[in-house]
Amino acid sequence: MTGTQDSIRIRRRSAPGVLALGAGLVILLALWAGPLPDLARISFSWHMILHLGVILAAAPLIALGLSRIAPLSLGWPIVFAVVASLAELAVVWGWHAPRLHEAAALDPMLFRVQQASFLLAGVLVWLPGLAPGRAAAAAGLLTMLFSLMHMTMLGVLLTLAPRLLYAPEICGSAFGLDPLGNQRLGGAMMAVAGLLPYLGGAALFTLRLTREGPDG
Repeated sequence: MTGTQDSIRIRRRSAPGVLALGAGLVILLALWAGPLPDLARISFSWHMILHLGVILAAAPLIALGLSRIAPLSLGWPIVFAVVASLAELAVVWGWHAPRLHEAAALDPMLFRVQQASFLLAGVLVWLPGLAPGRAAAAAGLLTMLFSLMHMTMLGVLLTLAPRLLYAPEICGSAFGLDPLGNQRLGGAMMAVAGLLPYLGGAALFTLRLTREGPDG
């Protein structure tokens, strides 16, 4: 009887995780299997819509699902958070460097690597805060604030750039804008849209810090 009850409790705990993981995978499928990848390779604003969809919608849900299905045990959550944050910084800024961005747009295989790295980095920055305990909540708060800061900074730089940073055929045109306007719109999307999920995550982990004991 005890084994049956334990099994039921485990299934109940993991059910929300399965739902979150499923929702994240459905969003990911919609993003990657639809027209967005082709548009993203010729238009910077569509690239940003795809990028933000992967890291700000699919990735948090997948991370939440994984953490509920198989609870995390991090011995040094702050170290994990620092590594994850630096990895995300390298991925996001690296793929938006003109040469790498253009290379990914022109090479389908490199484009897939780019998208996969966006997803992995997006999942990693959420995982530390989803482990139990106040140390994990503090680590999650660190990753949220760092991601918010560097993504906003990159978005502002792209928005205020006085000239086109990417080749016109890569930056493209969309929404009635010329390539420079398209680049600036993509930057504004990153600077503004990137705020909300990370601010929400920061608020959640701050609340956990005030409520949880050392062991969660």
